[in-house]
Amino acid sequence: MDMNAFYIGCEMTRIPELKGKPAAVAGDPKNRGGIILSPNYDARKFGVRTTMLIHEARKLCPEIIFVPPEHSFYSHMSGMVMDILARYAPVIQQNSIDEAWLDLTGCEKLFGKPVEIAEKIMNDIKNELDLWCSIGISENKFLSKMASDMKKPLGITELWESEIKSKLWPLKVREMYGVGKQSEKKLNNIGIYTIGDIARTDKRVLVREFGKYGEEIHMLANGHDPSPVDSESYAENKSISRSTTLGEDTTDIEYLKDILLELSEEVGLEARRQDYSGKTVSIVIKYSDFQTITRQKAMPQAYLTKEIYETGVKLLEDNWNRTRPIRLIGIGIGGTSEEKVQQISLFDLTEEKVDTRKEEKLEKTLDAIKERYGVGAVKRARLITTEKEHKS
Repeated sequence: MDMNAFYIGCEMTRIPELKGKPAAVAGDPKNRGGIILSPNYDARKFGVRTTMLIHEARKLCPEIIFVPPEHSFYSHMSGMVMDILARYAPVIQQNSIDEAWLDLTGCEKLFGKPVEIAEKIMNDIKNELDLWCSIGISENKFLSKMASDMKKPLGITELWESEIKSKLWPLKVREMYGVGKQSEKKLNNIGIYTIGDIARTDKRVLVREFGKYGEEIHMLANGHDPSPVDSESYAENKSISRSTTLGEDTTDIEYLKDILLELSEEVGLEARRQDYSGKTVSIVIKYSDFQTITRQKAMPQAYLTKEIYETGVKLLEDNWNRTRPIRLIGIGIGGTSEEKVQQISLFDLTEEKVDTRKEEKLEKTLDAIKERYGVGAVKRARLITTEKEHKS
């Protein structure tokens, strides 16, 4: 189950005037250098895409309406979606805020065939929450994910192993879940253009060219995915994190820092809203060939945006191979379920702790402004600099 244009979909439930008009949730609507987080389908008709810069989106669609993100609202709506899913399946693996796998084994006697269950889920989400979703049905997670992407919005698609050759193999390699822009180029360079080409290529060739990743895509292209639907994989992840897939693979360090700052703002805001502090700051980097690395650093307390961002940048600079383009980047704090933000005693105040206390007071003041007037009401100096650079 994959929600359609989830963030902007949530906004359209409380701002009905957006329906039928090109609109998008953006990191900072007042900043031309801000990033598109979620365009609706009316905006996508003009070519507006996720992670596109705001000034680029406005060139494509001058009439587009930008809305600042409210992640607490999206988390609330996500919880309501998951509650609906829980009516129909006992085993659910939430893959992100707007996506989940359901294991329907044994559920047919209660709710009917898989297609009938999918229709009930889609109708419940649409009628109760006024949100759209697409659903894929198959024997395993990879094929069901591919099926969910075949018809959007409001699509229900079956993709069984017996249909792989007719439905999956004709698709371009770029449409395969897990294949990025750079991987597409490398595959094309050795004469592989479709998913069927991957499946029919000698696995040894793919391993020689791509290593373990080549073995994985060969297995998936042939419809094999042994990974189970694991209900604990998301629920036990005691962390607050945000990540984004970039519109274009990049080696631009300054652009990546801007992305990290946007994400750190969201992580810090959510941490302070929950009154939690993490024990570690971590980053995730997914390269253009889909290889993923994660790195983390222990922290006494990680809940201030400034600390999260600065630690994330240091982790990026120390661990990124700058010759390799990045297609996804994320940042998060861990250990948040056990430690609350601690108040500093007057008797324990050192110069460093005084600075921390000032930063905490400042960020909580900024949080209050954002909660009342929207995320775009205030912005960091770095993002203002980015805006000026784009204007020039």
